[in-house]
Amino acid sequence: MRFPLILALILTFLRADDMPIQTTVSYGPVQFTAVKNGESNRRYIWLHGDEKTAEMALKYHIKHYRGTAFFIHSDDRIVLADGLKLDPNRIFSTKGTQKTLLKYHPEVSKNKKKEIVEALDKERETFLEQLLSPKGSLVVALHNNFRGYSIDSEIENAVTYSVKPGQRRQDFFLCTDQADYEILSKSPYNVVLQSNDDELDDGSLSRFMGRKGVRYVNIEVKLGWLSQQKKMLKYLENNLP
Repeated sequence: MRFPLILALILTFLRADDMPIQTTVSYGPVQFTAVKNGESNRRYIWLHGDEKTAEMALKYHIKHYRGTAFFIHSDDRIVLADGLKLDPNRIFSTKGTQKTLLKYHPEVSKNKKKEIVEALDKERETFLEQLLSPKGSLVVALHNNFRGYSIDSEIENAVTYSVKPGQRRQDFFLCTDQADYEILSKSPYNVVLQSNDDELDDGSLSRFMGRKGVRYVNIEVKLGWLSQQKKMLKYLENNLP
């Protein structure tokens, strides 16, 4: 009679080990829920709260594959810092934060904007450590487009690119690492290798990762095309080291 009890206890422990671990991570005014599913070098991030297809794709993926996923606490494209609007994908450099504040609040005093810029500058490296822990991580961002953005928007400043017949130009991989590009260029999907030139700094996570020499891939897909984003995630999972 003891065997069923022992088996039940073993299964309970196995289920507990497999359960995702959730924590809260902050970067200035931006908060994320970090969902960890086992050990892996994969670090996924969803940055724009209005890009719901990306959120759904990542929620599905992190349930079925190892890694840690960062989900922003927002239903909107922007977040608020001391009442001021910020694009959360334009605050990964001093210049980027200044530009996004100027875009949304040209009327606000320089001193107030300076306080926000300095606060984000101070916390940026700490957030990076949390995102990349342990070192050697591959950062995978998920984005959706619905305002005319496509691979054509990146080609002008790209090192190289590959456009595949039959693929929507709104759907593509964007890489910071040459070796990752070489692998993904053999996929059925469009792919572009970003130039990491400092002059192109716009405050985005991709530019930040490029300057830091971190492996980063953005999976960009037209809003609403969930199956496409899931397929591209799966291809990346199965083919990148």
